Amino acid sequence: MRNVYISDCLLLLVAFMWGATFVVVQQAVAIMAPFAFNGVRFAVAALFLFVWIVCFYPHLLAELNRTLLFNGMMLGFWLFAGYALQTFGLLYTTSSKSAFLTGLSVALVPIFTWLLFKQKIQWPAAFGIALATVGLFFMTSFGTGALNLGDVLSFFCAIGFAVHIILTGRYTSRHSALLLTLMQIATVAVLNCLFAVGFGSGSLAELPVQLVDPKVWGAIVFTAVGATAVAYLAQTSLQKYTPPSHVALIFTMEPVFAALTAYIGTGEPLTGRTMIGGLLIFLGMILVETRVKRLPWLKRSANRSIHS
Repeated sequence: MRNVYISDCLLLLVAFMWGATFVVVQQAVAIMAPFAFNGVRFAVAALFLFVWIVCFYPHLLAELNRTLLFNGMMLGFWLFAGYALQTFGLLYTTSSKSAFLTGLSVALVPIFTWLLFKQKIQWPAAFGIALATVGLFFMTSFGTGALNLGDVLSFFCAIGFAVHIILTGRYTSRHSALLLTLMQIATVAVLNCLFAVGFGSGSLAELPVQLVDPKVWGAIVFTAVGATAVAYLAQTSLQKYTPPSHVALIFTMEPVFAALTAYIGTGEPLTGRTMIGGLLIFLGMILVETRVKRLPWLKRSANRSIHS
């Protein structure tokens, strides 16, 4: 039980790290195409992890096998699918609708876990997830416009992130977290680079000029090491101790942290809807950490119903 609480707290720090990078990444992709930026970001992260393994854990390289490579590539594929579908979806829909639909991964994780592995979800987690979903609705100011291609792509993006969370939970107990993280990040780097070339994300001749821009290389260093290598290593290492539904709900705190850091860093105003949404997400996360046996009023009620 203690491992679950510690893991959830550390995963909350990961969500904070991702939320804090929002403004930095937004400034960088205004200069450099998103696929190219993510390609460099994940490539630097993969290189960082590889050097770390070679220098401090060289014995792990002997554990490389086809199963680990396949599982790592599967994680990388679904993680890339989430990023790519989100990027394409933003071409056709608003950022608020994309944010809400992407955040629906919090509800999809327990549904898919039940459908695929028959793993039931406890009522506190179910209610907490419902609260977080409503909170996302408030935070993103989801509009009432007609359904379009961008909305569909954003929903499939949520599926990609949900499957990634579920598979991470399944694979972490089988392999070294360092090697599994390295493989998935390297896969995302390769796929981003292929899409950057295939979809004409700017001229290759422009890359050196873009990379020396302080906003770009600063964002790459910051996101590659902290928000990619360390963050995904933490997720891969910690998911063996906590249920996927917990992870999905904890990650809904990312837009909350993004709003707070934007307010502190750039003075972006916090609206009433944003604060209400953030509060609901926070309450939902707290509820998931609540155990039924810790609710004496519920226990007494259950006992009365049994004896009646």
